[in-house]
Amino acid sequence: MYTLIINIKRAAIKSCLQPITLLFFAVVLLSCHHKDDYTPPKTYMVQLQNNATLGSYLTDKDGRTLYFFASDSATVNTCAGNCALLWPIFNAPGISATDLGAGLNFSDFGQITTAAGSQQTTYKGRPLYYYAPASAGVNTPEAAGLTGGEAFGGVWFVAKPDYTIMLTRAQLVGKDTKKYTFDTTGTPTPTYTESNGKSVYFTDAKGVALYIFKPDKQNKNTYTSATDAGKNAVWPIYEMDKIVVPSSLDKSLFGVIDVFGKKQLTYKGWPLYYFGEDAMVMGATKGVSVPGPGVWPVATRGLRPAPVQ
Repeated sequence: MYTLIINIKRAAIKSCLQPITLLFFAVVLLSCHHKDDYTPPKTYMVQLQNNATLGSYLTDKDGRTLYFFASDSATVNTCAGNCALLWPIFNAPGISATDLGAGLNFSDFGQITTAAGSQQTTYKGRPLYYYAPASAGVNTPEAAGLTGGEAFGGVWFVAKPDYTIMLTRAQLVGKDTKKYTFDTTGTPTPTYTESNGKSVYFTDAKGVALYIFKPDKQNKNTYTSATDAGKNAVWPIYEMDKIVVPSSLDKSLFGVIDVFGKKQLTYKGWPLYYFGEDAMVMGATKGVSVPGPGVWPVATRGLRPAPVQ
Protein backbone atom coordinates (compact mmCIF):
# COMPACT_ATOMS: atom_id res chain seq x y z
CA MET A 1 0.00 0.00 0.00
CA TYR A 2 2.82 2.41 0.89
CA THR A 3 4.52 1.79 -2.45
CA LEU A 4 1.27 2.44 -4.28
CA ILE A 5 0.82 5.80 -2.53
CA ILE A 6 4.39 6.86 -3.46
CA ASN A 7 3.85 5.96 -7.11
CA ILE A 8 0.58 7.93 -7.21
CA LYS A 9 2.34 11.02 -5.79
CA ARG A 10 5.19 10.75 -8.32
CA ALA A 11 2.69 10.53 -11.17
CA ALA A 12 0.85 13.59 -9.87
CA ILE A 13 4.07 15.62 -9.60
CA LYS A 14 5.12 14.55 -13.10
CA SER A 15 1.73 15.55 -14.42
CA CYS A 16 2.06 19.00 -12.84
CA LEU A 17 5.59 19.56 -14.12
CA GLN A 18 4.87 18.68 -17.73
CA PRO A 19 2.98 21.97 -18.55
CA ILE A 20 5.65 24.01 -16.76
CA THR A 21 8.42 22.28 -18.71
CA LEU A 22 6.61 22.84 -22.00
CA LEU A 23 6.05 26.51 -21.16
CA PHE A 24 9.77 26.97 -20.35
CA PHE A 25 10.87 25.49 -23.67
CA ALA A 26 8.27 27.60 -25.50
CA VAL A 27 9.67 30.80 -23.92
CA VAL A 28 13.23 29.78 -24.80
CA LEU A 29 12.27 29.02 -28.41
CA LEU A 30 10.35 32.28 -28.73
CA SER A 31 13.28 34.20 -27.32
CA CYS A 32 15.67 32.60 -29.79
CA HIS A 33 13.28 33.33 -32.62
CA HIS A 34 13.18 37.07 -31.74
CA LYS A 35 16.97 37.22 -31.52
CA ASP A 36 17.27 35.75 -34.99
CA ASP A 37 14.82 38.36 -36.34
CA TYR A 38 16.47 41.39 -34.66
CA THR A 39 17.70 44.06 -37.05
CA PRO A 40 20.06 46.69 -35.63
CA PRO A 41 19.25 50.36 -36.34
CA LYS A 42 20.48 51.68 -39.69
CA THR A 43 23.72 53.66 -39.51
CA TYR A 44 23.77 56.60 -41.91
CA MET A 45 26.98 58.20 -43.20
CA VAL A 46 25.26 61.61 -43.07
CA GLN A 47 22.19 62.41 -41.03
CA LEU A 48 20.28 65.31 -39.52
CA GLN A 49 20.28 66.38 -35.89
CA ASN A 50 18.24 69.13 -34.25
CA ASN A 51 19.35 71.94 -31.99
CA ALA A 52 16.99 74.25 -30.11
CA THR A 53 18.93 77.30 -31.35
CA LEU A 54 20.26 76.26 -34.76
CA GLY A 55 17.47 73.96 -35.90
CA SER A 56 18.26 71.07 -38.23
CA TYR A 57 21.90 70.48 -39.25
CA LEU A 58 24.13 67.81 -40.79
CA THR A 59 26.24 65.36 -38.80
CA ASP A 60 28.30 62.27 -39.60
CA LYS A 61 27.26 58.76 -38.56
CA ASP A 62 28.51 59.36 -35.02
CA GLY A 63 26.58 62.61 -34.57
CA ARG A 64 29.55 64.94 -35.03
CA THR A 65 28.62 68.30 -36.56
CA LEU A 66 29.57 69.19 -40.15
CA TYR A 67 30.39 72.74 -41.26
CA PHE A 68 30.55 75.09 -44.27
CA PHE A 69 33.36 77.58 -44.96
CA ALA A 70 32.18 80.88 -46.50
CA SER A 71 35.44 81.24 -48.46
CA ASP A 72 34.69 78.08 -50.44
CA SER A 73 32.89 80.03 -53.13
CA ALA A 74 33.16 77.65 -56.09
CA THR A 75 33.06 74.05 -54.78
CA VAL A 76 36.77 74.29 -54.02
CA ASN A 77 38.43 73.65 -50.66
CA THR A 78 40.25 76.87 -49.70
CA CYS A 79 41.20 75.76 -46.17
CA ALA A 80 44.85 74.70 -46.11
CA GLY A 81 47.83 74.73 -43.76
CA ASN A 82 46.94 75.60 -40.16
CA CYS A 83 43.35 76.08 -41.24
CA ALA A 84 43.17 72.39 -42.18
CA LEU A 85 44.33 71.42 -38.68
CA LEU A 86 41.47 73.32 -37.09
CA TRP A 87 38.98 72.29 -39.77
CA PRO A 88 39.65 68.71 -40.96
CA ILE A 89 37.80 67.61 -44.08
CA PHE A 90 34.83 65.27 -43.98
CA ASN A 91 34.75 62.47 -46.50
CA ALA A 92 32.12 59.77 -47.01
CA PRO A 93 33.60 57.53 -49.71
CA GLY A 94 31.14 55.73 -51.92
CA ILE A 95 28.16 57.50 -50.39
CA SER A 96 24.79 56.51 -51.87
CA ALA A 97 21.16 57.44 -51.33
CA THR A 98 20.74 54.63 -48.80
CA ASP A 99 23.56 56.12 -46.69
CA LEU A 100 21.59 59.31 -46.02
CA GLY A 101 19.22 59.95 -43.14
CA ALA A 102 15.68 61.25 -43.49
CA GLY A 103 15.36 64.74 -44.97
CA LEU A 104 18.52 64.55 -47.11
CA ASN A 105 18.64 64.24 -50.93
CA PHE A 106 21.40 62.34 -52.67
CA SER A 107 21.44 64.87 -55.54
CA ASP A 108 22.73 67.52 -53.11
CA PHE A 109 25.93 65.61 -52.39
CA GLY A 110 29.14 65.49 -54.39
CA GLN A 111 32.82 64.69 -54.17
CA ILE A 112 35.90 66.84 -54.85
CA THR A 113 39.65 66.39 -54.73
CA THR A 114 41.48 68.96 -52.61
CA ALA A 115 44.75 70.63 -53.60
CA ALA A 116 46.47 68.17 -51.26
CA GLY A 117 44.96 65.25 -53.19
CA SER A 118 42.44 64.22 -50.55
CA GLN A 119 38.82 63.34 -51.26
CA GLN A 120 36.15 65.51 -49.64
CA THR A 121 32.36 65.29 -49.61
CA THR A 122 30.33 68.37 -50.59
CA TYR A 123 26.74 69.38 -49.85
CA LYS A 124 24.88 71.79 -52.12
CA GLY A 125 28.22 72.66 -53.68
CA ARG A 126 30.00 73.43 -50.40
CA PRO A 127 32.80 71.24 -49.02
CA LEU A 128 32.07 69.76 -45.58
CA TYR A 129 34.37 69.96 -42.56
CA TYR A 130 34.69 69.04 -38.90
CA TYR A 131 35.70 71.51 -36.20
CA ALA A 132 38.79 70.36 -34.26
CA PRO A 133 39.83 72.87 -31.58
CA ALA A 134 43.26 72.45 -30.01
CA SER A 135 43.51 70.92 -26.56
CA ALA A 136 46.94 70.58 -24.95
CA GLY A 137 48.47 71.34 -28.34
CA VAL A 138 46.49 68.64 -30.17
CA ASN A 139 43.62 69.33 -32.56
CA THR A 140 40.73 67.00 -31.76
CA PRO A 141 37.36 66.94 -33.55
CA GLU A 142 34.62 68.10 -31.21
CA ALA A 143 32.38 65.51 -29.63
CA ALA A 144 28.98 64.49 -30.98
CA GLY A 145 26.24 67.04 -30.38
CA LEU A 146 28.55 70.05 -30.04
CA THR A 147 28.39 73.05 -32.40
CA GLY A 148 31.32 75.10 -31.14
CA GLY A 149 32.39 76.07 -34.65
CA GLU A 150 29.18 77.95 -35.47
CA ALA A 151 29.88 81.53 -36.67
CA PHE A 152 33.61 81.07 -35.98
CA GLY A 153 35.38 84.10 -37.45
CA GLY A 154 32.11 85.06 -39.09
CA VAL A 155 32.85 82.61 -41.93
CA TRP A 156 32.23 79.10 -40.52
CA PHE A 157 28.69 77.80 -40.12
CA VAL A 158 26.96 74.54 -39.33
CA ALA A 159 25.83 72.83 -42.52
CA LYS A 160 22.04 73.10 -42.62
CA PRO A 161 19.65 71.60 -45.17
CA ASP A 162 17.26 74.55 -45.18
CA TYR A 163 19.30 77.77 -45.45
CA THR A 164 17.62 80.32 -47.68
CA ILE A 165 20.43 82.84 -47.16
CA MET A 166 24.11 81.98 -46.87
CA LEU A 167 27.31 84.02 -46.72
CA THR A 168 30.14 83.79 -49.22
CA ARG A 169 33.55 85.45 -48.91
CA ALA A 170 35.25 85.84 -52.27
CA GLN A 171 36.70 88.17 -54.86
CA LEU A 172 33.99 89.92 -56.87
CA VAL A 173 34.51 89.69 -60.64
CA GLY A 174 32.13 91.57 -62.92
CA LYS A 175 30.91 90.72 -66.41
CA ASP A 176 33.63 93.10 -67.61
CA THR A 177 36.16 90.64 -66.03
CA LYS A 178 37.38 93.38 -63.68
CA LYS A 179 37.87 92.72 -59.96
CA TYR A 180 35.91 94.77 -57.45
CA THR A 181 35.54 95.50 -53.76
CA PHE A 182 32.89 97.68 -52.15
CA ASP A 183 32.41 100.12 -49.29
CA THR A 184 29.07 100.35 -47.47
CA THR A 185 29.85 103.42 -45.35
CA GLY A 186 28.65 106.92 -46.10
CA THR A 187 26.38 106.16 -49.05
CA PRO A 188 22.84 104.83 -49.42
CA THR A 189 24.16 101.90 -51.46
CA PRO A 190 27.67 100.41 -51.67
CA THR A 191 30.40 102.19 -53.63
CA TYR A 192 32.44 99.91 -55.90
CA THR A 193 36.17 100.20 -56.60
CA GLU A 194 38.37 98.20 -58.95
CA SER A 195 40.69 96.31 -56.62
CA ASN A 196 41.77 92.91 -55.37
CA GLY A 197 40.25 91.63 -52.16
CA LYS A 198 37.60 89.30 -50.83
CA SER A 199 34.15 90.58 -49.90
CA VAL A 200 31.41 88.93 -47.85
CA TYR A 201 28.03 88.86 -49.58
CA PHE A 202 24.72 87.03 -49.56
CA THR A 203 23.93 83.97 -51.64
CA ASP A 204 21.17 81.42 -51.79
CA ALA A 205 21.61 77.94 -50.32
CA LYS A 206 23.78 76.84 -53.25
CA GLY A 207 26.15 79.79 -53.28
CA VAL A 208 24.48 81.75 -56.11
CA ALA A 209 24.95 85.51 -55.63
CA LEU A 210 22.05 87.76 -54.63
CA TYR A 211 21.81 91.43 -55.65
CA ILE A 212 19.87 94.59 -54.87
CA PHE A 213 18.75 97.26 -57.38
CA LYS A 214 19.83 100.82 -56.52
CA PRO A 215 16.54 102.52 -57.60
CA ASP A 216 14.36 100.23 -55.44
CA LYS A 217 12.54 101.58 -52.41
CA GLN A 218 11.61 100.14 -49.01
CA ASN A 219 9.88 96.81 -49.78
CA LYS A 220 9.20 98.02 -53.32
CA ASN A 221 10.49 96.21 -56.41
CA THR A 222 10.76 98.85 -59.14
CA TYR A 223 12.37 96.61 -61.76
CA THR A 224 10.21 93.55 -62.36
CA SER A 225 7.54 93.75 -65.05
CA ALA A 226 4.07 92.22 -64.95
CA THR A 227 4.28 91.33 -68.65
CA ASP A 228 7.89 91.52 -69.93
CA ALA A 229 9.28 88.04 -69.34
CA GLY A 230 12.48 88.87 -71.23
CA LYS A 231 13.27 91.75 -68.91
CA ASN A 232 12.51 89.65 -65.85
CA ALA A 233 14.89 86.94 -67.04
CA VAL A 234 17.80 89.41 -66.96
CA TRP A 235 17.31 90.04 -63.23
CA PRO A 236 15.01 87.31 -61.86
CA ILE A 237 13.59 87.89 -58.41
CA TYR A 238 14.83 85.70 -55.57
CA GLU A 239 11.55 83.87 -55.20
CA MET A 240 11.40 82.66 -51.61
CA ASP A 241 9.06 82.92 -48.64
CA LYS A 242 11.15 81.19 -45.96
CA ILE A 243 13.83 82.89 -43.87
CA VAL A 244 16.60 80.59 -42.61
CA VAL A 245 19.91 82.38 -42.09
CA PRO A 246 23.29 81.80 -40.38
CA SER A 247 23.28 82.69 -36.69
CA SER A 248 25.52 85.71 -37.31
CA LEU A 249 22.73 87.43 -39.26
CA ASP A 250 19.68 89.10 -37.76
CA LYS A 251 16.68 87.17 -39.06
CA SER A 252 14.33 90.04 -38.24
CA LEU A 253 15.97 92.21 -40.94
CA PHE A 254 14.67 89.89 -43.67
CA GLY A 255 11.16 89.99 -45.04
CA VAL A 256 8.92 88.82 -47.88
CA ILE A 257 6.99 90.93 -50.39
CA ASP A 258 4.51 90.05 -53.10
CA VAL A 259 5.55 90.80 -56.69
CA PHE A 260 2.84 90.04 -59.24
CA GLY A 261 1.76 86.95 -57.33
CA LYS A 262 5.25 85.73 -56.46
CA LYS A 263 7.05 85.95 -53.12
CA GLN A 264 10.36 87.82 -53.09
CA LEU A 265 12.79 87.86 -50.18
CA THR A 266 14.04 91.22 -48.91
CA TYR A 267 16.83 92.45 -46.64
CA LYS A 268 16.47 95.76 -44.77
CA GLY A 269 13.67 96.47 -47.22
CA TRP A 270 15.81 95.80 -50.32
CA PRO A 271 14.24 93.23 -52.68
CA LEU A 272 16.74 90.49 -53.63
CA TYR A 273 17.47 89.34 -57.17
CA TYR A 274 19.60 86.93 -59.18
CA PHE A 275 21.54 87.96 -62.30
CA GLY A 276 20.51 85.83 -65.27
CA GLU A 277 24.00 85.73 -66.77
CA ASP A 278 25.41 84.24 -63.58
CA ALA A 279 23.56 81.16 -64.86
CA MET A 280 22.93 80.00 -61.27
CA VAL A 281 26.63 79.17 -60.97
CA MET A 282 28.11 79.15 -57.48
CA GLY A 283 30.59 82.01 -57.03
CA ALA A 284 29.66 83.96 -60.18
CA THR A 285 29.22 87.73 -59.59
CA LYS A 286 29.03 89.14 -63.11
CA GLY A 287 26.15 91.42 -62.19
CA VAL A 288 28.28 93.82 -60.11
CA SER A 289 29.47 95.62 -63.27
CA VAL A 290 26.13 95.71 -65.13
CA PRO A 291 25.35 98.25 -66.54
CA GLY A 292 28.03 99.87 -64.40
CA PRO A 293 29.56 99.23 -60.96
CA GLY A 294 27.17 99.98 -58.10
CA VAL A 295 23.87 99.84 -60.00
CA TRP A 296 23.26 96.22 -58.99
CA PRO A 297 25.39 95.66 -55.86
CA VAL A 298 25.61 92.24 -54.25
CA ALA A 299 23.52 92.11 -51.09
CA THR A 300 25.62 92.30 -47.93
CA ARG A 301 25.13 92.61 -44.19
CA GLY A 302 26.35 96.22 -44.04
CA LEU A 303 23.66 97.60 -46.34
CA ARG A 304 21.77 100.66 -45.14
CA PRO A 305 17.99 100.26 -45.07
CA ALA A 306 16.29 100.85 -48.40
CA PRO A 307 14.87 104.40 -48.72
CA VAL A 308 11.17 104.82 -48.07
CA GLN A 309 8.91 105.25 -51.07
